[in-house]
Amino acid sequence: MTQIRPRAGSSNAPRYHRAPRRDGMKLLRLWVPDPSRSGFKEEAARQAALLKGAAEEAEALNFIESAFDWPEQ
Repeated sequence: MTQIRPRAGSSNAPRYHRAPRRDGMKLLRLWVPDPSRSGFKEEAARQAALLKGAAEEAEALNFIESAFDWPEQ
């Protein structure tokens, strides 16, 4: 079985993560759709068309706007 070894320079990772953890933050890895993948634009347009005019449209737009205007400390 192949053994996975840390890359050179990975010793900075614990130090890099210390400050956010100290501030009460937790690292989260998240898979998101790849906008460069074929079909992405079509699927985004399809989903936008489903939402357009729906009762949830205003709620979704308000959420996006509030996330965009998130106050920085």
